[in-house]
Amino acid sequence: MEKRLLSPQHDLDQSSFPPYLVTYLYSGHFLARWGARMWEFSVGLYMISIWPESLLLAAIYGVVESSSTALLGPIIGQLVDKLTYIQVLRLWLLTQNLSFIVAGATVTVLLSYRDLKAVNFSAFVSLISIINVSGAVGVLSTLAGTILIEREWVVVISEGQPPGLLTRMNSVIRRVDLICTLFAPVVSGFIISFVSLRASSMALGLLNTVFVWFQYWLLVSVYNGIPALEESSQRRLISKASSSMGDETEQDSSPLVGEISGSSGKDPSTSSAESNRQENIAQKISKVPIISAWKVYLEQEVLLPGVSLALLYFTVLSFGTLMTATLEWQGTPAFVIGIARGVSATIGIAATLVYPALQSNISTIRTGLWSIWSQWSFLLICVASVWVKNSLVSAYMLMGGVAASRLGLWMFDLAVIQQMQDEVPESDRCVVGGVQNSLQSILDLLSYVMGILISNPQDFWKLMVMSFLAVTLSTMLYTLHVYRVRKHLIHWEKIFCSAHFSTREGGIESRS
Repeated sequence: MEKRLLSPQHDLDQSSFPPYLVTYLYSGHFLARWGARMWEFSVGLYMISIWPESLLLAAIYGVVESSSTALLGPIIGQLVDKLTYIQVLRLWLLTQNLSFIVAGATVTVLLSYRDLKAVNFSAFVSLISIINVSGAVGVLSTLAGTILIEREWVVVISEGQPPGLLTRMNSVIRRVDLICTLFAPVVSGFIISFVSLRASSMALGLLNTVFVWFQYWLLVSVYNGIPALEESSQRRLISKASSSMGDETEQDSSPLVGEISGSSGKDPSTSSAESNRQENIAQKISKVPIISAWKVYLEQEVLLPGVSLALLYFTVLSFGTLMTATLEWQGTPAFVIGIARGVSATIGIAATLVYPALQSNISTIRTGLWSIWSQWSFLLICVASVWVKNSLVSAYMLMGGVAASRLGLWMFDLAVIQQMQDEVPESDRCVVGGVQNSLQSILDLLSYVMGILISNPQDFWKLMVMSFLAVTLSTMLYTLHVYRVRKHLIHWEKIFCSAHFSTREGGIESRS
């Protein structure tokens, strides 16, 4: 009976909407993620090929991409909060796919004219700038889609449905992402290794041109087929409109209050006027979109878990641009890197299968604790690879440690996301999601800044050690959060009782 209740098909059969609409949601999410993951894997290889022997172009791209999310993430969150679901959907799909089409075409031009840097440096810089801007637009539109699907639609769809559906949908959404992380790099790696880099960039542009139409049809079908989504969209608009009217009423009444206080018989003192002026300035600053968004985020109970998750982005210990470019520089074939990344994603997919079972048995917050410590333990293998002299063995230890750590990483990611979904008020979900992604991008940006400062691939070990220290800090902060909430970390009394019971049983058996 319990197994049946936990099964995804049972949850969907008991829901108030046709199960195929959830399949449409997963399919639309899959198509959106596939193009993004192909680009994410390939861009490092494109950059190291365009300018060999340096991580500079790859690091600059990472800085531009991360800084755009860091600066504009909160605003994207507020934009998603203000627009209707359909408006966000159209904006997301159009800008994401168009940006990847432009980026793919520009890379194709650069790879076709290898000597462009020497012949016409200004044209070379212009094309590199187009790639960077397209990548930044792509990541911002992807962020809007992530907030829409993962922070809003999944929560709204699961409201009033059988218990466990939210956990199940979170796991499947993450699994879809990881399946794309598994297969997209493998496909790209084989195209690059056995055809050419240029063929890879052309395939990227073509796929996004085709995919955008299917994505739109699938996700609009979900919106039209689940009434709760339209109701939530309208409710948000009404809430924002009434909130805006309240702000205008408050502003209109401010001069009247000043007149009443001024006509009360005594002129206000200079210090009182100065105090009011400072108060007004402070209020105006607090209403600046970025500042107001951060204020909302800092007031949340899940602040420490959010910061812990963000710290994991200050890393090169992932199959990202810098590590991929470094492995390529060391002579690791592109298809091997693609396969290793695929193995990493497979372990991540396993995490999405393990998470629901673990969460239902030991709670969301404790699942996060076990997960983050699991990740930290496996990353010790990567740190050990620094002292291995054989470059091939060192590279395989690095890839193996990173891949194994994904089990803990993705379970921790799911645990933090679910805590935010459960504990952040509906009115703040989009804003908190935008700020969370902004904070993650700030830490990601810092890792790329370090990549620029330490751009020699031979010094990559320094970036590895700094990344491990960031994971250690993340682990400590989340452990502190768990202790603050639960007032303990381990049930020592249960362990002692269990040990005592086992001892008694052993004594009884020996006497008998």
